[in-house]
Amino acid sequence: MTRSQEIIGLFDKYVMPTYGRYPLVFVRGEGARVWDAEGKEYLDFGGGIAVNVLGHAALASALAQQANVLVHTSNLYYTEPQGLLAKRLVEMVGIPGKCFFCNSGAEANEALYKLARKFGNESGGRYEILTFIESFHGRTLAGISATGQENVKKGFEPMVDGFRHVPFNDLDAVAKAVGPKTAAILVEPIQGESGIQPAKAEFLRGLRRLCDDKRLLLMFDEVQCGIGRTGEFCGFQSIAPDVQPDAIAWAKGLAGGFPIGAIWARTPYADVLQPGSHASTFGGTPLACAVALAVLDTIQQKKLMQNARDVGNYFMSQLRGLKAPTIKEVRGLGLMIGVELTVEAKGVIARLMESGLLTIPAGATVVRFLPPLNITRAEVDEAVHKFREALRQTAA
Repeated sequence: MTRSQEIIGLFDKYVMPTYGRYPLVFVRGEGARVWDAEGKEYLDFGGGIAVNVLGHAALASALAQQANVLVHTSNLYYTEPQGLLAKRLVEMVGIPGKCFFCNSGAEANEALYKLARKFGNESGGRYEILTFIESFHGRTLAGISATGQENVKKGFEPMVDGFRHVPFNDLDAVAKAVGPKTAAILVEPIQGESGIQPAKAEFLRGLRRLCDDKRLLLMFDEVQCGIGRTGEFCGFQSIAPDVQPDAIAWAKGLAGGFPIGAIWARTPYADVLQPGSHASTFGGTPLACAVALAVLDTIQQKKLMQNARDVGNYFMSQLRGLKAPTIKEVRGLGLMIGVELTVEAKGVIARLMESGLLTIPAGATVVRFLPPLNITRAEVDEAVHKFREALRQTAA
């Protein structure tokens, strides 16, 4: 029995089967590469699903430094790293507001739901949130209720009341869906799980006008498309930088692999949630916030958002240049790229793994590339070569 088989056996016996895992066991990572239990090397262009923005093993110093000082106190007290991280996030959004910290994207979106309901209840008993078909907002009960995909809801009915799904990029449909109980609109500037579908600039601008007219909150789920992935700190800034949201949710890449989630809400909605209305035991610990600050420092100091724009454009041009008959479309922004195929993606992804390249599926036919923000052109060339060969084998 191999070492990988031994570890997979532990999962089979002791871990709930909630994931469709690939038969790979990873034991070590460095930069954009990981190694399995048998020593095989892989180029990681999945990035832990948009989490490892600095690659692997990049945060040991920040973790060790803060772990030797203060790890956890609870939010009954003040700690400097949380205050500094909140200040940094507000500055990077560029709009006055405040932050709340939690531990994941699902929790960040939960905070948005509660913000919207508290706001709505204080302005006429409104509670409904409009979300979009093919959206994804997490795996909590409220998260799957907000998500516009039926497959995540099966077996968990009835759903949490107060969510309605409307067509993405269809402003007329949204306007018609607004009713007397509507309090907010929640949208991903780029839908990730359904296949890298960017919102149109005029759609986001139209949502802002509609929210202003109807006094609704405009909330962005930036869990996957935020933290510099599109080449700007926020995904919406790469599409319609003139739009001002009322609230934003982040997680995934915020601490480069260490669990943290956050929301930002602009003034005057930043004070809607008061003591007793929302909380998190582990939200915003000194350790999590110190690591997130180190990630943001690195992104800014090493100009990784510029790298995401430049290398992302190069990557998409190389993918489009393949002109393979199995490629239907290449789309994305920065280093959030999806390749829609004319065949199912799972077979191509399996071939890529065999060749030593990790990618992520999105829907049935999209191969998703979410590499670190510090990825190089040479690594992109290596990935494109492996992708070309996998497509050739698929077509053969």
